[in-house]
Amino acid sequence: MRKLAIVLLLWLAPAAAAQAAATAALAQQQSADDERSMGAQLFSELKSEGEIVASSPLYDKLQPLSTAITAAVQPRYAYPIHFYIVHEPQPNAFAAPGGNIYVTDAMFYFVKNTEELAGTICHETSHLLNHDSMNKMKEEQKIRDRAVGATILLGPSIGILLATAGIGELDSLHYSRDIEERADLMGADTCAHAGYNPWGLVWLFSDFENSPAKQPPEIISDHPDDQHRVQALERHFQENPALFGRFDSNPKSATPMRVAHSEPEVFLR
Repeated sequence: MRKLAIVLLLWLAPAAAAQAAATAALAQQQSADDERSMGAQLFSELKSEGEIVASSPLYDKLQPLSTAITAAVQPRYAYPIHFYIVHEPQPNAFAAPGGNIYVTDAMFYFVKNTEELAGTICHETSHLLNHDSMNKMKEEQKIRDRAVGATILLGPSIGILLATAGIGELDSLHYSRDIEERADLMGADTCAHAGYNPWGLVWLFSDFENSPAKQPPEIISDHPDDQHRVQALERHFQENPALFGRFDSNPKSATPMRVAHSEPEVFLR
């Protein structure tokens, strides 16, 4: 009887392992499908709203950076990476699930040099590599579910509604700080590998800190305070002289971003 049990165990173990592997592969494929689908949906929404710029001289500024940075990142990312300019009044950039990176036209008029724009793009590619958009959406869904649960349990008074909103905001802020600091450091690495001065990120934070902009961009909002991020980057540069030692920290060494005011734009329809 004992021998029979052992034989059955040996026979069933590979089948169980195969089933587990198949289940994991199916879950991974489902996640990949979800990521592509969400990215495509966002693109369609931006297109329908007439926000995606199909043609503009601004692409002449973006294309050299995006080509070099994509070459450094694409081997580590499963989906094709594409860059689009979108029409928005605030300087911003954001990475979407599935490989699209959107840069607002206002960003080109805000940055002072090529290195700041490169740092912004490299930061966003880190979100792609870490699938931060998908992870953030899943995390925020958990936060919303917990907030709703607390409201149901305690009753929907004004105080409880405010308290549950606070739960969501605090959890989301903590989550953002973790992923954004990681994106800073990974983005600096990517800039260096692509041949762009990673000090551009540091200069960018300084520019935003001194900016009268009412709404901070994605790369700043709900993130660690600027000085903390600057210190983390400087420490990262000092700890990795082989990668960063050749780059100049003086913003006077940067390549100025010269863009004519209000470049013409043709929108994707």
